[in-house]
Amino acid sequence: VKGIAENQAEIIVGTNNFHGRTTTIVGFSTDADYKRGFGPFSGGFVPATYGDIHAFEAAITPNTCAVLIEPIQGEAGIIAPPDGFLTKLRALCDKHNVLLILDEIQSGLGRTGKMFAFQHEDMRPDGLILGKALGGGVLPVSAFLADKAVMDLFDPGSHGSTFGGNPLAAAVALEALVVLEEEDLAGRSAELGALMRRRIEDMASPLIRQVRGKGLWLGVEFWPEKAAAKDAVKRLKSRGILAKETHATTIRLAPPLVIEKADLEWALGQFEAVLQDIERASYGEPERYAAE
Repeated sequence: VKGIAENQAEIIVGTNNFHGRTTTIVGFSTDADYKRGFGPFSGGFVPATYGDIHAFEAAITPNTCAVLIEPIQGEAGIIAPPDGFLTKLRALCDKHNVLLILDEIQSGLGRTGKMFAFQHEDMRPDGLILGKALGGGVLPVSAFLADKAVMDLFDPGSHGSTFGGNPLAAAVALEALVVLEEEDLAGRSAELGALMRRRIEDMASPLIRQVRGKGLWLGVEFWPEKAAAKDAVKRLKSRGILAKETHATTIRLAPPLVIEKADLEWALGQFEAVLQDIERASYGEPERYAAE
């Protein structure tokens, strides 16, 4: 459509991205750990500093066909771009006739307190990648969404997938979408996510450097000299809480969207206890626990 010469098209991606684990995908990661042992990699991908609209503008050339980013970066540690970035990026892509594709495999379907994370801004992508929650926890399914202007370019046989269009997976995905709407799980995520964030911030732990995220999807970053995320994750596991560390200093918390308030309160109590355990192990009995 744009008339880019054969094999010259480029896609701009964000730094610190994570879009999956195929060799093409890890090939444009800026994290060496994801790439080690999997080369050689495909070309055609240009990284730009995530959240920096000027960096994305500078990366665009006549060969740019698309921009692919996560509206909130999950594996990077629940990193959100500055407010208004997605809206500016939408305008930039329109200006240069570039497709804007958002990967909402982790952030979509209610996780951030909206059905999709991009809905926190007044914009709309050209393409949307979904997965994980789309299967309702029952079986794997992923999907690519776009308007007819994009989808009608696919001719029969021009795109294939071993499990693409699996009727059982499609039925499960449709039912998962019904449940998301009927039970207003995005609304629950917004309400309980605000509670979770407030409770963690109120803990006022000296270990915590920053709490960030939206809805029931938070990243808790520790001061690197005070605590290791992996240690905290292991301690949480011993108390019945499964979480994931990333980049050594951040724990990602993503409770089920159907979690009951009482269960969330219990989990947050366990989290606070782990923080106290780490403080005691590192600094002895802090004065603020003397009355307990």
